[in-house]
This record gives sequence, C-alpha cells and structure tokens, in this order.
Amino acid sequence: MLNCNHVTIIDCQVAGISGDMFLGALLDLGADAEKVVSTIRSIQDFVKCKNIEVNIRDVTRRGFRAKKVDVKAEKMPEMKGAELIAAIEECAESLQLSEKAREFASDVIKTLLSCEAKLHGKNVNKIHLHEAGQIDTPAEIIGSAVALEDLGIFNSKVYSTPVAVGGGLFKFSHGTVSSPAPATLEILRSKKFPFVGGPVESELATPTGAAILVNLVDEVTCFYPAVKPMKVGYGAGTKDFKMIPNVLRIVLGESVTHDLFKDEIVVLETNLDDVTGEIVGQVIDKLLLEGARDVSIIPIFTKKNRPGQILKVITDKENVEHLSRLLIEETGSLGVRMYRCERRILARESIPMEVVIDGLTKRVRVKVSKDKTGKIIQIKPEYDDVKKIAEETSKPLREIIDIVKNKARKELLKE
Repeated sequence: MLNCNHVTIIDCQVAGISGDMFLGALLDLGADAEKVVSTIRSIQDFVKCKNIEVNIRDVTRRGFRAKKVDVKAEKMPEMKGAELIAAIEECAESLQLSEKAREFASDVIKTLLSCEAKLHGKNVNKIHLHEAGQIDTPAEIIGSAVALEDLGIFNSKVYSTPVAVGGGLFKFSHGTVSSPAPATLEILRSKKFPFVGGPVESELATPTGAAILVNLVDEVTCFYPAVKPMKVGYGAGTKDFKMIPNVLRIVLGESVTHDLFKDEIVVLETNLDDVTGEIVGQVIDKLLLEGARDVSIIPIFTKKNRPGQILKVITDKENVEHLSRLLIEETGSLGVRMYRCERRILARESIPMEVVIDGLTKRVRVKVSKDKTGKIIQIKPEYDDVKKIAEETSKPLREIIDIVKNKARKELLKE
C-alpha cells in the first residue's frame, strides 16, 4: 500500500493516454486483475447491456511488451448524460469503493460529459452520447478506480508529464477533425493541463484519458522528480505505430525528498556600482513592500575594480515582471537577470501564545516550522515581541527567547 512518501508518475509524453492504456498500465503494475474484471462485468447491471467480455493480454508495440485491455459487450442502449453519471456512481457505491475512488469515478465522467455538453451547446443531463456512450467508457472509468484503489495510488502524490496529443486529421462521429479531438482539448483547457503536439500524425490522447489525467494528477512536470523506482507498468494502445512504441508508462516509486516540501521561486539580480547607499536602502524597502520574499546584498568588484553590489531578490513567478521593472526604474540598472529555482522548504505558521514572566502576562507570536510528517523542526519567537518583553522586564533577551521556546514546545507537543 502506497502512502504520502510514495509517488506515481504517469509518463504520457510519447504516446499520449487513453482509458484502456491507463487501465492496462495499472494492471501491469500489479492491480488485482480478477477484481478489475469482475468489477467491469458488474457494470452491465447499471447500463443495461449484456455479455460483457474483458480480455487482458500481453502485446508488443515496437518491441516493447505491454498490457492490452479490450472490453466488448452487446450494444448498449442509448443513454443520456445524467443516466451515465448515475450508472457509474451507483455502480461505485454498490462495489463499496473508498470515498476517494467514488469521487474519482464521478469526477471523471462529469468532466467528460460537461466538456462534451459545452462543445455542443447542450445540457449535460440531456446530451446524446456517441463515443462516450460505448461500454468502453464506464468500463475504463470504474475499472481504473478499482485498480487505483487496489494499488494504493490515491494515497500517493501523482505526477504527470505534459501529455502528447498527436496531430493530423482523423474521423469520428462528428466528421473529420484535427488532433487533439475537440472534447480532449476542452478537457485539457478546463484544467489548464499542459500538452504537446506530435510526435505522430494520429490521435494520441482520448477524451477519457484526458479526463482521467486532469482528475488524478497533482503536479505536471517535464522531468521526473527525485524518486526511487519500485514498479513500472506499461499499457498498450490499439495501434502499432512505426515511429514510436504506442505505450503508456506508469512508475511507482518512493520519494527521496526526505519529507520536505517543495516549491519554485524566481531569483532576480542585478549588478550595481554607481548607486548610493541611500538609494539601495530605499530599493530594498520598496521591493519587500511590493511582494519580494527576500532581498540581499552581495559585495563585489566590478569593471575597473570599482566596488559594487549584487542586489539579489527572491520572489514568486507572478511578481517577476513588476519587480524587474521596479529594480530598473529605482536603481537605473540596464538589465535584470532572472532564473527559476526549485527549493526544499518547511511548512511555516505563526502561532500566538501567552507567557507569564515576573507576574506579567504577555502575548508572543511564535514561528513554527514543520516537515511533511508534521514533525516540528524549528520554533522561533518573533524578535519584536521578545525584545519588547526583555525591555519591560530588564531580563536578557536570550533568557526571554528560551522561556518562550520551552513553553511553545511543551504546548505544541501536547497537541
């Protein structure tokens, strides 16, 4: 069973993703095939079709072995959107799936149908289904929900690469369209999910595959995160292309980030050698006031051995343009360097706390830093608060800091 220290990586940057490829990769990872098959067969009680057959087999795509899943049945009666949503939700309920698995199945079908409805200008409940109305759709959604739960993936962090959508033209129920299909594009647009065209002229990402991605993935990354791989599963698509192996790869692994949180910041910097100290001080104050996380000064020697400084700013990416402009206008610099940085951090919060010192009850803000597991790494009283207490009680500042830290640690450990 996976936990919060494990990660799942959906690698769909070469051959895209479809519902059957995704389910095949989960089965290749070791999801209980008998459970998945019996689950898919139980759908017939809710969609009113008969003789569902599930075929799971190993195939090769450009020499790579992968799991292929095919689902067949007698023709499903025509269902409207509301009926298909109800059928999937009732089936998930009858299977007694976990809350996360039920929500996943419900969210995927609702995403799929709402985007179809928007494209055709119709109500979700009344929309007539075409490709989404085949047995494949509910089978792949319910089957994937069961497989994900069986593998414990709902408890892990899920990454994905940008999804390849292919290119060129293809035919479906509404005629000839370009890839990605309109429904696929609308699903990706609705959740701002990154995609790339190519690398072949064919439809690579299907609406069901896209709906699965946008409702499961926590973070999209061009490169794999730091991970110790444990299992790798391959799910095969129907076609066998000459240019690429038509397989979806999913990797299960263990995080090697040592329980630290991760985020991305941007560093701005510029060299200064003809700016007065007063202006530098003013710029620092203004940068911090207008959104910079931190500002620092590094002494350097510039051309002709003139003493100068590197003014370095740490900020969020949404503030880059504004703060770059501020730096140029305030310092007269001709340019600002910018680079993105990934960093490991602790979760931080400020907690108000009352302490009694020499009979005086004082309120102190305490900064508490924790890792992903909730372990307290650092406790630091707010300087201005403890400084004020030290002045009022005539006690050394370090003694006040120790009193506050000990009181805070005891109270936090009780919680």
